[in-house]
Amino acid sequence: MPKYLILYRSDQTMGEQMGSMAPEDMKASMDAWNAWAGKAGSALVDFGNPTNPVRDEGGGQPVGGYSFLEATDADQLDQVLEGHPHAAQGGTIAVYEIMPMPGM
Repeated sequence: MPKYLILYRSDQTMGEQMGSMAPEDMKASMDAWNAWAGKAGSALVDFGNPTNPVRDEGGGQPVGGYSFLEATDADQLDQVLEGHPHAAQGGTIAVYEIMPMPGM
């Protein structure tokens, strides 16, 4: 079954976001993420972690975190990502299919 790298982007780095959130807002955000993880079920291979840029020569919105998902096709992947809290909070989500290594 295909696996996908999910990158969460926003206008602020995760360090900036986390530094400006009140504890109750942080809890509400994590509650929304955990609810989404429950909905994603076995499609969620790795919940992932927040990230903070060290070097990003590509510019654009910083990647604030990642997850790994597994889905049979793009339609199933879209269902898993539907209502994702990162998008609901104004961020964007980039999806990359993990391709097999040639010759392996």
